[in-house]
Amino acid sequence: MANLRPLGLERAWLLIFLLPTLFGLALGAFGSIFATLSISFMDWDLLTPPVAAGFSNYVGLPDDRLFNQAFWNTLAFAGLYVPLTVVISLFVALGLNRKLPGTTFFRIAFFLPTVSSPTAVGLLWTWIYAQDNGVLNEAITALGGDPVRWLSRDVALYSVVIANVWGAIGGGMIIFLAGLQSIPRDFYEVADLDGAKPWQRLWFITLPALAPSMFFQTVLTTINAFQAFDYIYILTRTGNGNSNMPTLVFSIYRSGFRFFRMGDAAAQAVVLTAIILVLTFVYFRLQKKWGATA
Repeated sequence: MANLRPLGLERAWLLIFLLPTLFGLALGAFGSIFATLSISFMDWDLLTPPVAAGFSNYVGLPDDRLFNQAFWNTLAFAGLYVPLTVVISLFVALGLNRKLPGTTFFRIAFFLPTVSSPTAVGLLWTWIYAQDNGVLNEAITALGGDPVRWLSRDVALYSVVIANVWGAIGGGMIIFLAGLQSIPRDFYEVADLDGAKPWQRLWFITLPALAPSMFFQTVLTTINAFQAFDYIYILTRTGNGNSNMPTLVFSIYRSGFRFFRMGDAAAQAVVLTAIILVLTFVYFRLQKKWGATA
């Protein structure tokens, strides 16, 4: 493997070819982080020069009713979205990890929403949830029930969770399928010789072997939950630019591009990033503790 290392002029050429990527990473990633942090300490409406504001944008967040509403909505959304996505993706992967006719078709069918345009999928769910002539309400009416306002303030959380979970199952399924197919078949053969039942094989072999995949999927799904925006914007946006279920990312969008409070929006973005980093750190700490006691 030592012979594969670049030597002499090869190192210079390697650096030359990597420079565009490194420059883009520095400007696009680290540059945007620095810009967001800087703007969070300013008052800026995009029209006039920014004015230093100190920590006022951060101090004012606890008293911001719209931000507080978005924060608790995001926690409620994540509390439903994360476990549902992980559990359903796992069971779909278990069902499709079989050599049966048609499994390839169903794998593609479940994965399609993951690679589909969020706008197109969101419009599809808008049609499904529509109060007049929507698919769900048409079915309810045919059964003798009354139409439901699926995207109203009282029900929007559950409707959005369903749409987002449906769109995320495919990605989780791929992760779990990769984990399932890496489990040595010898484990199951030994279990069969010992007379293990299907639920015993699942509980004592499959789930422990999938622990790394479940950890990764939980972290990824949690990050996605706190960054959810596309479906929420399309499904719950009202005529006045608000939302029936605003989340933190929607609150950032509203503060920055509706009220033109870029400093406030940047401060919210920094707080959201801090929340995600703290949750990710907690997940990794729990993983280490679990690994030490398992």
